[in-house]
Amino acid sequence: MFKKILITNRGDVALRVLRACKELDIPSVVVHSTADADSMPVRLADESVCIGPPSSAESYLNIPAILSAVAITGADAVHPGVGFLSENADFAEIVAAHGLTFIGPEPRHIRAMGDKVEAKITAADAGLPLVPGSPGAVHTLAEAQRIGADVGYPLLVKAASGGGGRGMKVAETADHLSEAFSSARAEAKAAFGDDTVYLERYLGQPRHIEVQVIADSHGNVVHLGERECSVQRRHQKLFEEAPSPALSAEQRARIGGIAAEATRKMGYLGVGTMEFLYENGEFFFIEMNTRLQVEHPITEEITGVDLVREQIRIAAGMPLSFTQDDVTFTGHAIECRINAEHPETFMPTPGKVTAFHAAGGPGVRVESCLYSGYSVPPYYDSLVAKLIIHGDDRDHCLARLRRALQEFIVEPIPTTLTLHKRLVDADAIKDGSYNIRWLEEVFLKED
Repeated sequence: MFKKILITNRGDVALRVLRACKELDIPSVVVHSTADADSMPVRLADESVCIGPPSSAESYLNIPAILSAVAITGADAVHPGVGFLSENADFAEIVAAHGLTFIGPEPRHIRAMGDKVEAKITAADAGLPLVPGSPGAVHTLAEAQRIGADVGYPLLVKAASGGGGRGMKVAETADHLSEAFSSARAEAKAAFGDDTVYLERYLGQPRHIEVQVIADSHGNVVHLGERECSVQRRHQKLFEEAPSPALSAEQRARIGGIAAEATRKMGYLGVGTMEFLYENGEFFFIEMNTRLQVEHPITEEITGVDLVREQIRIAAGMPLSFTQDDVTFTGHAIECRINAEHPETFMPTPGKVTAFHAAGGPGVRVESCLYSGYSVPPYYDSLVAKLIIHGDDRDHCLARLRRALQEFIVEPIPTTLTLHKRLVDADAIKDGSYNIRWLEEVFLKED
């Protein structure tokens, strides 16, 4: 096992990894920017190292500063957490080149899945079902028009290096393709420095279903069921649940088996998430996240598996502590992402928290670095807490969620707590009939 792990992240993610290290009796080091000097992870870590000013580019993305922190503290492993450098293949390679262990997948898989065109090719080779579209990158409008004629409309033009909905445009008909194609390329170039795009059939009312997979270096691959992530605004998830209210046990076993077998064929190592669009009984692979997911706690709640603990053990060369036959799904879990954002305008609301009270009671888990007197900085992602609820079944889980939301206090800054209090009483949430367009096209327009 490792003698010391350096955590290259912040907020609740750093806190989550730190807690796993403590339970494994592994000393931890948290790196931080000057803006996070008073954060909870810094307070609780065995050691902390300041690696730069508030700007992410000068701190959490500053590889030389991170390597200096490794040298200073004598850490022999690096856990990248979520975001920042967690899916940076170059960083993973640099870590390995310095004789350290990167707690994550191999660089080749990070690189392949980080390029959406390469990811589709890899997925197809692994036997995953794909959305009909271009076999690879599309470089000219004439080529796009030929594919459109074959695949049909509406058609989605997507940036190969994209994320968060940027570089993504819909062509409703062939007449709209020229504008969508040029617009997506321009936006992709501006956002990612890469104007490469590819085409997919645009699905009308799909759900976003993701499957958690985990693989060790001893040939063991296991899936831990699916998570429903269809409540989204601008392609950003707000509310997730497991299992999905849309899938049967047979469908769950089928897509889980497909994802696990693909993971095996890829020779993947560590924790990963296969993401699919689901419509009319069909699954279509869209991407694989080669890291821990923000919503991983709901999988932990229904399976009893500590994903971060397993992630660290796998990186240390140990086998999974369970088999597929050991995995059982118990009850239902929901996660609400609490963001420091205005619940109607969604504008960020950084500032000092003078009153903080986390919800509690049976089946309630809160992951947050907030405390009374903490100032939420304006420099990073607005996520400040995750409220995770577990119940005997979905109705029980929703009842507990409703109660917990009433208990949760973050003042005086506006947060999305108000939005979640409305969401939990929406008919589409209560009956599970929502899809990826419901929040923006229906719920947020009701007012």
